[in-house]
Amino acid sequence: MAQVIKLSAPQIHQFWEIPVIYADADLLAVDKPSGLSVTLLPSQTPDVPTLMKLLHAGIAEQKSWAVELGITYLQAVHRLDAEASGLLLLAKTKAAFTALANLAGAGLLDRTYLALCQGTAPCESWTADQPISTKPAPAGFYRLDERRGKKSSTQFEVVQRFSRWTLLKCRPAYDRPHQVRAHLAGERLPLAADPLYRGGQIYLSRLKRNYTLKEGETENPLIARPALHSESLRITHPTSGEALSLTCPLPKDFSVVLKYLRRYAG
Repeated sequence: MAQVIKLSAPQIHQFWEIPVIYADADLLAVDKPSGLSVTLLPSQTPDVPTLMKLLHAGIAEQKSWAVELGITYLQAVHRLDAEASGLLLLAKTKAAFTALANLAGAGLLDRTYLALCQGTAPCESWTADQPISTKPAPAGFYRLDERRGKKSSTQFEVVQRFSRWTLLKCRPAYDRPHQVRAHLAGERLPLAADPLYRGGQIYLSRLKRNYTLKEGETENPLIARPALHSESLRITHPTSGEALSLTCPLPKDFSVVLKYLRRYAG
């Protein structure tokens, strides 16, 4: 079985190696890199490469990974923000897609995200259930909209506290766009490195005492994209009926920022 799906967009000189987390006759789970949209966003032009567009092109061209994995049909079961990294579940049959998409629409997919947010969580666990707008604002963010928004709910649990930052486990239901980000912003706990929701950057110079830059150097933030990672998913398999639990390791950028926070801001 292919362990990595190789995708490329020569027109923009980009290349991706997508790790395969799980595959069987009905399902495919992959580790999506941050910065790659799953499907085309309203703000993007049709020529922008997306994960699904690249996957479908590879299937049509019978790339080696598509043949090895036996893929002739593929659809994403749930959302995953372009900026987020981590586990994405896809269906390899129409029957599996229908069964799991119905669960996602009913808020019954058991997914867990890791989120590093700015600020101090008010308690150890809580639930945010404000409806979220159906369309993005002109700037691209989604508002909490009690009157016209769609029902949504996210459970939050503190994993670790740092000085001015908090690591959370997040369990979203109803699968709305930007759900975790919008709910955290509503709690005044925006994701680290998420300027769309006013989340600040994390710099080593602000964590480590006596930190100095060499002459002519410019300091980069410890993580350069919203600190959100799709960590795990648990479902009942749509064909076998057996419990299936999948996990996805943290990417390097998320691991690095946590390493420095634990060392200097614990």
